[in-house]
Amino acid sequence: MANMSLKKNPMPEQAPGVRNKNFFEVTTGYTAEMAIDEAQRCLNCKNKPCMTGCPVAVKIPEFISLVAKGEFEAAYEKITETNALPAVCGRVCPQEKQCESKCVRGIKGEPVAIGRLERFVADWHMANGEDKLTEPQKNGKKVAVVGSGPSGLTAAGDLAKLGYDVTVYEAFHTAGGVLMYGIPEFRLPKTIVQTEIDKLKSIGVKIETNTIIGKTILIDELLENMGFDAVYIGSGAGLPSFLGIEGESLNGVYSANEFLTRINLMKGYRFPEYDTPVYVGKNVAVFGGGNVAMDAARSAKRLGAENVYIIYRRGKEELPARVEEVFHAEEEGVEFLLLQNPTKFIGDENGWLTGVEVISMELGEPDASGRRRPVTIEGSEHIIEIDTAVVSIGQTPNPLIKKTTKGLETNKRGCIVADENGATSKAFVYAGGDVVTGAATVILAMGAGKTAAMAIHKELTTKGE
Repeated sequence: MANMSLKKNPMPEQAPGVRNKNFFEVTTGYTAEMAIDEAQRCLNCKNKPCMTGCPVAVKIPEFISLVAKGEFEAAYEKITETNALPAVCGRVCPQEKQCESKCVRGIKGEPVAIGRLERFVADWHMANGEDKLTEPQKNGKKVAVVGSGPSGLTAAGDLAKLGYDVTVYEAFHTAGGVLMYGIPEFRLPKTIVQTEIDKLKSIGVKIETNTIIGKTILIDELLENMGFDAVYIGSGAGLPSFLGIEGESLNGVYSANEFLTRINLMKGYRFPEYDTPVYVGKNVAVFGGGNVAMDAARSAKRLGAENVYIIYRRGKEELPARVEEVFHAEEEGVEFLLLQNPTKFIGDENGWLTGVEVISMELGEPDASGRRRPVTIEGSEHIIEIDTAVVSIGQTPNPLIKKTTKGLETNKRGCIVADENGATSKAFVYAGGDVVTGAATVILAMGAGKTAAMAIHKELTTKGE
């Protein structure tokens, strides 16, 4: 029977005053009964508008129809026909801007909770299903993948299934890229990421960690000396941007990359069990308004900060973070100081941060991004006392690969130039994800990896014909 409720089934979650003191997952997931009930809200539209919003073309109405009938394992098999990381996507994808934004049920009410159902199906499979994975027969060709984030993992998995001998090169000591070092445990448990990586290994993907492409090995060496037929660069955008203001080198000022990497990948939140202390003072300010800023602010709260501020130069409507993440941050006690822009950091005689001077802003006319441009209010400077600052205003690709690879074209932002299939200016070298677009979403990076994998397959299949 169809469920014509205008509202989604609410997602169970920890109480705000409890979860802001631990790193356990905030949302606990649908029960089977809730999932079936929510799936029955789907109208199973013939033209499938929801699929037009999915970068990896998940067969959304088909998997939801199976959930509605209680056929959860079949639903998992349907999702994984095109999406290798459903447990990840169900948690961190901005469904409200992608598949769910196209859902017909959203016209007169709330859309079907596609992301929550995807997460339920993936979690159900992990708890109850069995992976029957076998290594495909090799086709005699080798592909190197640079970076083990969502784009690299997706490309590696798709290529391995087509019979390629795939090796993934990862600079860190643990595979997973931003899924491991950037997204906090309370949003994406690391065991889930590791499970997905282990599945890739079981179909023959090799992963070499502690290998910096551009330093340990060059792209040209992969192609000329190591026998690889093609290279896919999915190394992300891991070079942090800074404010460029006075005092930014004071003790107590972090980039969001360092702050979250210490907490996530180096397990600083489990100090002293893991010997990675993360300095967090009494008053923490996070500069920026995206999802990374929300992650940093919510992590600081969990590490014991009494006051945590998001300082952002635009208003609440202009925050680029997901509405859900902003809402959760507010619930957990993060304070939003909007229409404020930092002008300089202030420190003591020992070089430790003690405050930040900010100036108030007002919104003027829209800029090129469509958001109203912030304009300074002269004479409104004032000081906020803080002892920890986290700068989260964006990232760009590391220039190492650009500097060490002959014939690889990049743009003025340092991003690799690639066409719609991921092909670069260098023969047999493809690229995708954040290293091409700049910082974007997990699912867009996965879509780029999937597209490039098929383009590589097409080129290598026709090579020499």
